[in-house]
Amino acid sequence: MQSDYLAHDAVGLAELVRTREVGARELVDAAIARAEAANPAINAIVLKDYEAARRRALRDDGDGTDALAHGPLAGVPFLMKDLGAPVAGLPMTMGSRHYRHFVPMADAPVVTRFRLAGLNLFGKTSTPELGQMPCTEPELFGPCRNPWNLDHTPGGSSGGAAAAIAAGIVPFAHASDGGGSIRIPASCCGLFGLKPSRSRQPPSNVAPPPGALGVDLALSRSVRDSALALDLIAGDPAVPPGAPGTFAAAVREPCRPLRVAFATDPMFAVSLSADVKAALDDAGKLAESLGHHVEPVSLGIDFAAVREAFLMLWSVVAEQYVLNAADLSGRAPRRRDFETATWALAHIGRKLGERGLPAALETQRRITVQLASLMTRYDVMLCATLASAPVRIGELRPSATERLRMQAVTTVPMETLMRRLLTEASNKAFAWAGCTELFNLTGQPAMSVPLYWNARGLPVGVQFAAREGDDATLLRLAAQLEAARPWFDRRPPLLPARR
Repeated sequence: MQSDYLAHDAVGLAELVRTREVGARELVDAAIARAEAANPAINAIVLKDYEAARRRALRDDGDGTDALAHGPLAGVPFLMKDLGAPVAGLPMTMGSRHYRHFVPMADAPVVTRFRLAGLNLFGKTSTPELGQMPCTEPELFGPCRNPWNLDHTPGGSSGGAAAAIAAGIVPFAHASDGGGSIRIPASCCGLFGLKPSRSRQPPSNVAPPPGALGVDLALSRSVRDSALALDLIAGDPAVPPGAPGTFAAAVREPCRPLRVAFATDPMFAVSLSADVKAALDDAGKLAESLGHHVEPVSLGIDFAAVREAFLMLWSVVAEQYVLNAADLSGRAPRRRDFETATWALAHIGRKLGERGLPAALETQRRITVQLASLMTRYDVMLCATLASAPVRIGELRPSATERLRMQAVTTVPMETLMRRLLTEASNKAFAWAGCTELFNLTGQPAMSVPLYWNARGLPVGVQFAAREGDDATLLRLAAQLEAARPWFDRRPPLLPARR
């Protein structure tokens, strides 16, 4: 089953189960075997729920009365990200020592939707502490590694999900994106990653944090898997998969000629590397060869002000999960239970948030209007996903001097020092991962597409964004690019080519 397992995406595996060519137990056993073989090297899976998944699969292989048997992805093995979307009865550490014993009692709405689809959850994937960094190196579990090169990061915060997919453990997995956390690991691991529109989230009785930056979906090896995942979480459960008007149907439709704004602004980053410029030029030429009109544009955005607004919103979220942790975990927060950078960011959010949050939200409103105006002239925007290829493990960790400064500002919370530290500490991360946050602020759909690998064999994704709510256009374009430049069978060295 192993070689056949790698030959299929999630939709293909579900078809095998539906036609009874394979059983759900056979699939989950194949996924677990791959996990046990690959995970010691990549450290992507941080919680195993193997036996429960095997029991669900056995019920599915029996009389067909279990819910697993009826969904469009019945029996397909699946991994949830260990952050943001609670799974009833399973620990949700969020990469943090504080939350290592936290066990939610109810499923998040997105988990409920995934279960109804018949996905068989057998584990959870690694994330940086509270999703704060664009690389996945939590002190609690240690670094997660990129199957394309184990010395490099798979990105973050959905780094564990991306590494698991790239290593062939699952064809797709849950991911979320509050500042690039789907698109960054997609770029690092040679995968497809769609951040859907802000409006494409299932209803929830939990109020979103200020700015509503985050969304849930998945990382995948095929465009059609991500399209179906978006139908699962955003569509009407009563509508059959692939029915007219669904996202799964959109990827089978031809992509009309599009007006493409080609933006080479580094955004929050300082500059774009030669690899990224080459990837963008290559993508622009590919789009033109497919009949699209590609036009260079300068965005004319005050990125310094937008960056400041994003950091303010980010620090306020950190305050909620750290200093107000008892609201969720029932345990008072202690300094030693959080990483130094996370603890410092939470204190910055508490000190600066009350006065800074209204201004940040106003900047968010203005930039959303500005981008919406630009997008009246274009169908999609082409821009960088990251400023360079995947960085090495440890490259973004705070230095000893930076850690001392972070400790100091929590002891002496002077506003001037906090603002300086916030800027200095974010420079390192944004120099590499500063190209995705803009579309979290505006709520627009954006995707990273794996069209380019550099001379060292590392993936370099390119990003496309569309108007808020126009996810279907992105998916049609992605399917067209996938057909023109297939990536599904491109394997990292950790994963031998299928024979």
